[in-house]
Parts: sequence; structure tokens; C-alpha cells
Amino acid sequence: MMSRFSSVPFPLRRSLATTVVRNPQIAIIGSGPAGFYTAQQIFKGHETAEVDVYERLPVPFGLVRFGIAPDHPDVKNCISTFNQIAKNRRFRFFGNVNIGTDVNVEELRKAYSAVVFAYGAADDKLLGIPGEDLKGVYSARSFVAWYNGLPGLETLNPNLDTDSVVVLGQGNVAIDVARILLTPVDILRTTDITEHSLASLCKSRVKRVHVVGRRGPLQVSFTPAELREMVKLPDCRPVFSKTNFEEIRQMSQEIPRTRKRLTELMVKTALDEPAPEDSARWTNARKEFHLNFLRSPSKFLPNSDSSGVKAVQFHINRLEGDRAISTGQTEELQCGLVSIYI
Repeated sequence: MMSRFSSVPFPLRRSLATTVVRNPQIAIIGSGPAGFYTAQQIFKGHETAEVDVYERLPVPFGLVRFGIAPDHPDVKNCISTFNQIAKNRRFRFFGNVNIGTDVNVEELRKAYSAVVFAYGAADDKLLGIPGEDLKGVYSARSFVAWYNGLPGLETLNPNLDTDSVVVLGQGNVAIDVARILLTPVDILRTTDITEHSLASLCKSRVKRVHVVGRRGPLQVSFTPAELREMVKLPDCRPVFSKTNFEEIRQMSQEIPRTRKRLTELMVKTALDEPAPEDSARWTNARKEFHLNFLRSPSKFLPNSDSSGVKAVQFHINRLEGDRAISTGQTEELQCGLVSIYI
């Protein structure tokens, strides 16, 4: 780590008691992309402004370091921009600082010309349904942070001794998790995935991952690139229900241009005969990637001794416009691991 980064005890830029007017001095709380881009704009807009960035963790870069999948290094290229920002002589970084414990907001307000809060949620968003506290039910933050090496989560030890995993949510991060769970370990070894998670994935029995959304194919949030990776993933075949896509093919002219490529890829995968190379690969694949639609989780069901999750109970939905409305029917998906991205 370059010398501009420090996790040693921090000094406030100026005495809390001083009244001397100096160069603008800005405190930024949080060292993820929002924090660094804020610092960049401050430096561009003011030739003498000084910036101190405070971070709860010992290292900077936040979501870029601990949220991006380890097999997507290109997405982390912005770190080089952040390093350039940190080389500015008017920039300082202080890690291992807990706002509210090590220093409070009022102290920062007195010590700086302005204080910018540039951090995300520190706690998980709960669904508020029965069984959410069962072992094997994990939030997006904790599971992704586990395989990316966030300090404190290396001992999460998720249950990969199971055939099936349910991922709740249909955004890019949900697809990332499915891909990490289904990618051959020989490929993962070539990434910067953490040693502890790689060791667990080497022993994984996971054969199928269900990525479940409460609405339909036209409302998914992942990108065509993310889906294309899953369709081409070695030793894995996509399993999409034809009934979810037959009507969509008929309305292809009505689909907005911004969603057309993604929708066409889903429809083609679900309904068309695969190309010969895909057909051979899918026929011999040992793993499966499922997209499940119109399902809202209502309960996590425990196994026989309540030591972990064994299934997810879902309300079956129908769409009214873009709204998911329960039909009153339910179904269960068996699994030994649930990861929530809602």
C-alpha cells in the first residue's frame, strides 16, 4: 500500500479549538467509489482544498475491493484511478476508524469545513419472514464478502455440502454468486478469489443454483453480459422454463430497445435449438443454472434437527403490469443454502 494510505491512529487536520481560516478542509466518510470520486471532484473544483478520507476497514476501495466478483478483474480497473487520486499531496487516508466510536460527527464538524458521508448500508436488509435466522441463510453482503475476503467474514463457512442452492434476486450480484458457485475450480484458481473460499469451493457438492425473482423475465436486473457468461459456463447448462418465454417471443416488437438484447438472449436460450457446440456441452454438463420467475419467498424451512435450512417456501405470483401479485398458491424449493440479494 502506498504511503498516502495509513491505518495508524489519526490526527484531525486542525485543532478543534482553532478559529483560524485556512484552506478548505473536507472529511469524507467512506473510501469506496463514492468517497474517491467525491475527492476527485473536490480537487478539480478547488486548487487548495484538502481531503481526509476515513474508513472503518484497514484498507480502502470498499465495494470495488470486497463486492466485485474475483473473476471480473476488469471491473476493478478504477482502482488505478483511485490510486492516482490518493497520490495528491492534499489527500490523506485513515483506516481502522469507526465514526461514532473513535471520533464522533460533532467533532468532525468542528474540525473540518465540510463532512461528506459517502458510505453504504452497514447492516443487512432483512426480509422479515420465518426462518431467516436459520444457518445456511445468508445476506448478499456476507456471502459476497466471504469469497472476496472482507475482514471478519473469512470464518463464515457456508454449507456447500448440498446439491442445490437458492439465490433470491435477479440482479448482477445474484448472477455473480451463481457463477462463482458453478464455475469449475480450475478456472477459479486463476482468479484472485481468497484461499479460504477456494478451499471450500474445491469440496463443494453444489450441482444446481436457482436464481429466483418475484416478477417475470422482462423485469430482471442483470445485464446481457452477465447472462451470456452463464450460458457459456463450462460444465453447466442453463435451465429455463419454456412457458415463461413463449408469450414474450410473440411480443418482441413491443420490448424497449434497452432490454431487447437481454430478452432475446433469454428467449433464444429457452426456446431455440442450441448451436452444436452448446448442445454437446449442455448434454454432458454436470451442473445446472436455473432462472425461476414469479416467486416470492414466504418462509425458510428447517431440516429435521433445525440445524440449517432445507427448503424455501414461495408464494406463486402473477403480474399486473409490473407488479407481482400473489395467486395464493405456494411451492417449495429444496436447498441447503440460501443467499439473499433483494
